[in-house]
Amino acid sequence: MAEVPMAATDAGWQVDDWIAQLTRVANSTREVYRRDIAALVGWLGECGVDRPRAVDRRTLRRYLAELDQRGYAKRTIARKASVTRRYFDWCRRVGIIDTDPSATLSAPRGTSTLPRVLTAAELDGLVSGNAKVAADPTEIQLRDRAVVELLYGSGMRVSELCGLTTASFTTASDTVSVWGKGAKERLVPVSEAARLAVDRWLHEGRPLLAIDRDVGDALFVNRAGRPLSPRDVRRIIDRRAVAPTHPHALRHTFATHLLDGGADLRSVQEMLGHADLATTQIYTRVSRDRLRDVHRSTHPRA
Repeated sequence: MAEVPMAATDAGWQVDDWIAQLTRVANSTREVYRRDIAALVGWLGECGVDRPRAVDRRTLRRYLAELDQRGYAKRTIARKASVTRRYFDWCRRVGIIDTDPSATLSAPRGTSTLPRVLTAAELDGLVSGNAKVAADPTEIQLRDRAVVELLYGSGMRVSELCGLTTASFTTASDTVSVWGKGAKERLVPVSEAARLAVDRWLHEGRPLLAIDRDVGDALFVNRAGRPLSPRDVRRIIDRRAVAPTHPHALRHTFATHLLDGGADLRSVQEMLGHADLATTQIYTRVSRDRLRDVHRSTHPRA
């Protein structure tokens, strides 16, 4: 089931038109959608299906079943099913098809793995760095520490951090203006440590990377003077981590520590930028599990 380049499969499927109208979706997400539909269209072509009107629900169910047989993760299959439903719903709305074959299409539910919360030692390692980090130029050390402190001290997404500008950070009010999913802006409080780290980066580190370069107004820039990318952030975390750590773990840790400290769920939801409270509620389970572990490990009769 090899993926077929979209150029070879787009005739009659109007995938480019579908992608173009997804104006409220991040570029990276659109590329995932494009690849998912390219794979589906390629598979359908192998089955002799050459246009949306020839697709039925039974064929789509066979496709998902084959993905399962080939060992795809349930979460991946669920995403592909969701993208398929979104595409065929659009086909119906614009008149390419009369009936949506994916309307009742279901897929295996993804695993309910709880977010991983970093230990105190892991957090300390990310903030303090290591021997490799100590050899970096001062401006790189200042930038990387500010990135780590801000991710943990505000709970923002990596993509949101990469989109910050020098005007986003308001030191006077200890808040940062963040553009989140759905092009929604929110003001997020930041920790004192994050505020100080970003202030040092702005005044002592960023000017050194900006010398003789037109770096624009991006808050964080890489060695080439371009805005920091999510891949750059991943490299920063990998370089500083004492154990394999995904940048998103800092967001999970931020939310869990707030709830452990007594923050109410609605406030955490607002700070994280979750549209649905149910998305935030998973952290209450993490927090309860942590408290249970503490009780069992410390109470003499637990």
